[in-house]
Amino acid sequence: MSTPRQRLFSAIGGVAIDALAGAYAGLILVRVVVPSVLYGAEGTGPLSVEECIAMALGTAGCVLLGLFGAGIGRSLLERPQRSGWQAVVTANIGWFVFALTVVAGWVYARIDPSALFSAQGLQGAGRIFSALLSPEFDIIGEALRAMVETIYLAFMATFIAVPFSFAISFFCARNLMNDAPHRRAIYVFLRFLTNFSRSIEPLIWAIVFSVWVGIGPFAGMLALVVHTIASLTKQYAEQIEDVDHGPMEAIAATGARRSQVIWFSVVPQCVIPFLSFTIYRWDINVRMATIIGLVGGGGIGNMLIQYQGLARWNEVGMIVIIIAIVVWIMDVVSARVREALK
Repeated sequence: MSTPRQRLFSAIGGVAIDALAGAYAGLILVRVVVPSVLYGAEGTGPLSVEECIAMALGTAGCVLLGLFGAGIGRSLLERPQRSGWQAVVTANIGWFVFALTVVAGWVYARIDPSALFSAQGLQGAGRIFSALLSPEFDIIGEALRAMVETIYLAFMATFIAVPFSFAISFFCARNLMNDAPHRRAIYVFLRFLTNFSRSIEPLIWAIVFSVWVGIGPFAGMLALVVHTIASLTKQYAEQIEDVDHGPMEAIAATGARRSQVIWFSVVPQCVIPFLSFTIYRWDINVRMATIIGLVGGGGIGNMLIQYQGLARWNEVGMIVIIIAIVVWIMDVVSARVREALK
């Protein structure tokens, strides 16, 4: 049973979502869909008067429908059981917004299937693929040394990130932090911080740390550490939120402290999933470390960008083959270990 405060927040959130959906639909329709159909290009520059009017009309329409029980905002927040015209209108609004998004994505991505079959494009792709399939074996020793550096770079990033992720995850679990205002504040702050860190690609973090500590493997490792902490914290916290609350209540009934309740009831339920997440993350970090090397993060990515910049595609082919083999081996090994932990 929801409280009056929860119903108020749900109502306000529903109106906000309806308003945003309406403004988004009106803007995309007038700025992207209609110009691309009529003129073959999306709108550019600042918002025009027509686009502002379309956003206002879309906002007003969706909010009005929401007040009559047919908005998508309340459906997302409360998931009420609807029937009749409200259910039909809500579903149609959702599909309409989704269809506009697909069209806008097609326009902004400038998708042109015919370009895949142009004679010039096919000729250029053929040259590159023929070179990639004729690898230069003279660099295999250097490439293997760089690949080893990449693997250890990913391992150290995972090793350093795990303790931080483990500690932070308990403060990012809603079921553990929702019983007091100060705990909710900590939860919101840490969730925002980890979501922000995770939203920035490791490639960007590598650029930052390359300027900070200098170009090399250390910068690449730090970039992976930041992204791994944020990603593992999210996975760990979601696992903590899914634990069985029975053992928690039983241990709490004995008069145990909060830390004891968490350590003896939550942690045992999460150890195996945490290990599985960690091994899978190392697998991901090996792949990411390859890309991070493109901006000076060390490892085989440095070699790849050097030979690619010189258009030496035979050497690039050798590097790509080594990367593919190592990633395949890592994927098989990590899958076997995760199965053994279940």
